[in-house]
Amino acid sequence: MTFANPLPPWAFALVAGAALVVAWMAYRHAPVRPARRNILIALRFATLLLIVVFLMRPVARSIDDDARDAVVAVLVDTSRSMSIQDADGQRRIDRARAMLSQDLLPLLGPRFRVEVFAFGDGLTPTAADALGAGARRSDLGGALTAVRDRLRGRAVAGIVLLSDGGDTSGAADRVGADGPPIFPVALGSATAGRDREVLSVTAAEAVLDDSRVELAATAVGHGHGTAPIVMRLLENGRPLEVRQVTPAAEGAPVRATFRVSPGRGAPAIYTVEIPAAAGELVPENNTRSVLVQPPSRVRRVLLVEGAPGFEHSFLKRALGADSGLEVDSVVKKGRNEQGADTFYVQAARSRSQALAAGYPQKAEDLFLYDAIVLGNVEGTQLGRAQLEATRDFVGRRGGGVLVLGAHSFLRRGLVDTPIEEVLPLELGGRGQGVVAATGARGLNRVALTPAGEAHPVMQLGGLAGETRKRWDAAPALASIAPLGDARPGASVLAVTTGAGGSPRALVAVQRYGDGRSMIFAGEAAWRWRMMLPASDRSYDTFWRQAVRWLASAASDPVSVSAPAGASAGDVLPLQVAVRNQAFEPLRDASVDVRVTAPDGSLQQVRAAKDTGPGSDGRYTAHFRADAPGVYRVVAAARRGTLTAGSGSTALLVGGADVEMTDPRLNERLLQRLAAASRGQMVNIRQTGSLVDALRAAVPAAAVSVRHDLWHNGWSFAAIFLLLGAEWVLRRRFGLR
Repeated sequence: MTFANPLPPWAFALVAGAALVVAWMAYRHAPVRPARRNILIALRFATLLLIVVFLMRPVARSIDDDARDAVVAVLVDTSRSMSIQDADGQRRIDRARAMLSQDLLPLLGPRFRVEVFAFGDGLTPTAADALGAGARRSDLGGALTAVRDRLRGRAVAGIVLLSDGGDTSGAADRVGADGPPIFPVALGSATAGRDREVLSVTAAEAVLDDSRVELAATAVGHGHGTAPIVMRLLENGRPLEVRQVTPAAEGAPVRATFRVSPGRGAPAIYTVEIPAAAGELVPENNTRSVLVQPPSRVRRVLLVEGAPGFEHSFLKRALGADSGLEVDSVVKKGRNEQGADTFYVQAARSRSQALAAGYPQKAEDLFLYDAIVLGNVEGTQLGRAQLEATRDFVGRRGGGVLVLGAHSFLRRGLVDTPIEEVLPLELGGRGQGVVAATGARGLNRVALTPAGEAHPVMQLGGLAGETRKRWDAAPALASIAPLGDARPGASVLAVTTGAGGSPRALVAVQRYGDGRSMIFAGEAAWRWRMMLPASDRSYDTFWRQAVRWLASAASDPVSVSAPAGASAGDVLPLQVAVRNQAFEPLRDASVDVRVTAPDGSLQQVRAAKDTGPGSDGRYTAHFRADAPGVYRVVAAARRGTLTAGSGSTALLVGGADVEMTDPRLNERLLQRLAAASRGQMVNIRQTGSLVDALRAAVPAAAVSVRHDLWHNGWSFAAIFLLLGAEWVLRRRFGLR
């Protein structure tokens, strides 16, 4: 006998002692002889102790040596990948059906209780002759969990798994070893067949309307040797470009980078496809698409200058000419007769009052912006509360901060302020001033790093070579602020040559909290505008892309996020973050989500409040994506009768055939499942070992069958008899 809810010995002793004290106190003043008092105390103590034992749920474990009472679950993969014809010249599902009906059932049926299940999108009981290969995906992890739950409480000798090792859930490895052993039977081939596949397509951010966006596509070929792989790029179904890439060896992945310019105002679908060759094993994986969304709205930028200068004028003109940016500017002019700072403010009327003192005093006013540009701003220009609010602007609000100008980095700059930890470079070299240009070639000239060549901020041309050529043509800067090393996680996008020929960081970026930060350590970047031909827009493009990139991470108080890689027929989660104007989470909002399908039909769903750590102000709604295409999502939040805000996004469903991704036999996954569950891989031609392994698991399976000893009439009768005996003796002893 054991207990389902056991107590540690010390705890049981403590509870038993407490029961004894309660029983003694119940009769310590009873007017009876000591012997009779002790009898009544003993009966009360026995009753209380028996109740405690029953609450611990005593159970008995039985061992049944009869293997015919043990269950063997046979799971058969019925997803579409099982229709591939590479299993000894047969389709995988046909081979599985033959194995089941001709080998497994005759072998296991006389010895075990065999239950057959098909799994794909879910788990269903089935018969051998009803097996097909039409399920959209292979939810192997969900199937193993479901069959364990279904057979819980029964003696399960093992699970025989007929599968090609496909697992679109990605959760099979997390099933663990707390269930019956798994005996996989591998179906398919890891090498047979000729196949080319687009492995991935990823898109950088669209930081400007009509700007260049980098698409990175990876493909692989099997059975074609080192023959070139042709990749075609399409925009909304329209052919754009063709690339031919040669792999280094058989089965080696190849990569191609495309640069595209999405149109304004609407998401664009970019597709990379490989023309299907004769005898292609799986043509379904030759195509993969990605959705590139345009900037969601006009971004608000606060431009703050510590003093009038050329850079401020050129920068404000460049940003102000961008229709996707709304720029408010503040320039510190000097001091008035009373010694107070004075400022020149250009801003929208609704925000100008908050800038009268040179910088917003309240976090709510600062958080109206998406990006802040601080040029030659010393730490003394901003108060402690403003500096801390700027740090929260990046970390909590998700905004972007750009710092430039030598005065921001010198002794009276932003060193040792709350903003310093936000920035991507250590503000070192604070006592060295700036390095003046001497005219030597290369001094204070821009040189891209490998990270900068791929980053959207630095892209000036349609191709990598054109971008580098335009940066090489940029005139030298006037000077460079010598800063310290990059912080962990930061990226240096461009360097320049300082005095003595040593490289120095010029442009660096990093993520901080939910937002982004950037440093530009150069002086007089306006030279790029004045010393290049009037037709050259490198200066404008760089600064617009930089500010757009910084601002693009800033979400609205109500924002929506959707999963990537969805397939038609999936039930998808939509997560909504709801915050107030200070970007503090709202925990009592009502959130309605409206989903517009590709055919124009609408679904209206209510989002439920998330629970758990870190989920304050987060809500989740679910909807079913019945068809492939672009879905548009709008979430509206309310608090009582007041509107808290709204957010929107778009998602692509069916951009890739997840089920046919890497469709070759995944024997490694099957081996890991067998090892983790204390099972073994099964060679169907040696079935005797399977029977022996299952019979060896029968005692362990039988032991897991428990019989409750407390949940019956005897437990009630025992307590009833003890209480009845106590009551009868109390009456006989003259007690009421």
